[in-house]
This record gives sequence, structure tokens and C-alpha cells, in this order.
Amino acid sequence: MTSIGIGYPREPAVGKYWWLLLLSGILWIIIGLFVLEADFDSAVLIGYLVAFWLLYAGVAEFMQMGISIGWGWLHVLLGVLFILGGIMALISPFQTFTVLASLIGFFLVLKGSFDFGVALSVRHALDLWWLVLIGGILQIVIGIWAAGYPGRSAALLVLWIGIGAIVRGVVEISTSFHVRKLHEVVAA
Repeated sequence: MTSIGIGYPREPAVGKYWWLLLLSGILWIIIGLFVLEADFDSAVLIGYLVAFWLLYAGVAEFMQMGISIGWGWLHVLLGVLFILGGIMALISPFQTFTVLASLIGFFLVLKGSFDFGVALSVRHALDLWWLVLIGGILQIVIGIWAAGYPGRSAALLVLWIGIGAIVRGVVEISTSFHVRKLHEVVAA
């Protein structure tokens, strides 16, 4: 057994916490469905919804940092950026609505680029690497689209947030089962 990073023994923990990814994926899908089903009449309410979405994205990145092998610093960086964005959205929810497309667009392009790079780097080790690749490409495309049209209506922005949450949930659920499979192989 070797230690990588800040004293975390990584080999036995490769899949030990696979269920955290499964739980996180399920929560992302529930958030996405809630967002798509909600009736929003207030820009402030949308600002608070975005704040919650960003804060949860930050927590999810820290969870992934704890169970991933390598690239942990990038999960921490993304987690900090998501949480800072969530705090800013809580402080000023009405302004959040007006800059939503640019802010979320930037984060999606950043996260999608990270997922794209990770998928390519693990394509020989993971059977489902292509799901992470597709999720990364979708995040990049949606992020560029959102950044290009900051004046979209609330309905389009809510649709975009809901679909993004569902896509991330599906990717995390798929990844959780692959991580579980790796754990069974490593434990055997």
C-alpha cells in the first residue's frame, strides 16, 4: 500500500466510497427534475436556485477529490470556484439572474474541459470513459451557448440548469458503478 498526496492511502480506497458518487448522481438528477418542474415567477428565486446549484456543485467536487486518484488539486480548484460563485449568488440573487449565463457558462466550459481531459487520460483504464467524454463535451457546448446569449429568458436559463444537473447525475451514476467494479477487482 502506498500513499499519494496528503497521506491518503489511495489503492484500497479506489472504490470503497463508490456509493458517494451514486448518491451524488441521484441528487443531481433530483435537482435537475425539480428545476425543470418548478414554476418560477421571480428573478430572485432563480438567483437563489443558482446559488444552491453552485454550492452543491462545489461540495460534489470536494467529494470527488476525496475518492479520485490524482488530479485532486483540480477538483479542489473547481470546488472553490463553485462555492465562491454560490456565495456570490446568495449575496446578490437579483444580479445573479442578470449575469447567470456568463457565470454558469464559464463554469460549465471549465468543468467540461476538465471532464474531457480526464476522459481522454483514462480511456485505456476505464470502460465507460466515453460517458465522461460525452458529458464534458455537452458541458462545454452548453457553457459556450449560455455565455453567448446573456439576455435569455428565465425559462431558457432554468431549462439549461435542469438539463445540466441531469447530465451530471447520469455521468456520476455511471461512474459510480465503474468505480465499484474497480474496487471489486482491487479487493480480489
